Amino acid sequence: MTAISPSISTGEFVSHDEHETFAFGQRLGEQLSGGEILLLSGPLGAGKTVLVKGIASALGLEPDDVTSPSFTLVNPHLGRLLLYHIDLYRLDEGATAAHAVDLDEILTDENAVVIIEWAERMGRYPLPANVWRVIISGDGDEPRKISVVAQPFVPFSPAVE
Repeated sequence: MTAISPSISTGEFVSHDEHETFAFGQRLGEQLSGGEILLLSGPLGAGKTVLVKGIASALGLEPDDVTSPSFTLVNPHLGRLLLYHIDLYRLDEGATAAHAVDLDEILTDENAVVIIEWAERMGRYPLPANVWRVIISGDGDEPRKISVVAQPFVPFSPAVE
């Protein structure tokens, strides 16, 4: 069992615009060493993908190459670390969403960073260690509150078919 990485800063942060959200993503990405899972939640237009672009930039990826995988569901990107960018927006809540993106296999890659937008659609899907919830609140022109919280460990066992 992998312990929660102590390197990821937790707490609440305020972003006043897209540039600050991107910069926060860069700072977060600089702390990643592989094996981390970030569960992103927030309303449409809150800045989830902008945050991911910032993280990708810190991983040595071109931010313009990172788009929300709403229709492909999973976009892998190879930079300093392998980044799996997953978007569950179009899927119904529950384990079906996780199986649709072959999440069991992705979550076992300890050298990759996994970022899941609309993570709440996974329902009570069991996750390994090294999981953080990143919740973005606010919409329109108002500042965004970004909360980063380490999620308690829930025993993970890949689904058996």
